[in-house]
Amino acid sequence: MTVTLYGIPNCDTVKNARTWLESKGVAYAFHDFKKAGLTPALVDGWLKQVDWEVLVNRKGTTWRGLPDQRKAAVADAASAAALMLESPSVIKRPVLVCNDTTHVGFSDASYQQIFNK
Repeated sequence: MTVTLYGIPNCDTVKNARTWLESKGVAYAFHDFKKAGLTPALVDGWLKQVDWEVLVNRKGTTWRGLPDQRKAAVADAASAAALMLESPSVIKRPVLVCNDTTHVGFSDASYQQIFNK
């Protein structure tokens, strides 16, 4: 099983997901997308499986800090991808890719279902 967790290390939700994975003995790679960056191919891959409106965190401080004109310009997957590449902090975290399937966010129940643990 190949598991990669994408996020930012100081994000509480990412910390919770990492703690959950470690407590269940799930081996995973962590990708800090602020430090390691994102590629258009990676974001496009996520967008093939997850709606852009799920990936863009409109409740976060990064989104709220954007000018209204910039927010209004995010109207489809292509414009959302451009924003995510420009400002990775706007991505809802964490993004978990497990066996080529993309999951967004964290909850104990959802991870139990993903990993059957």
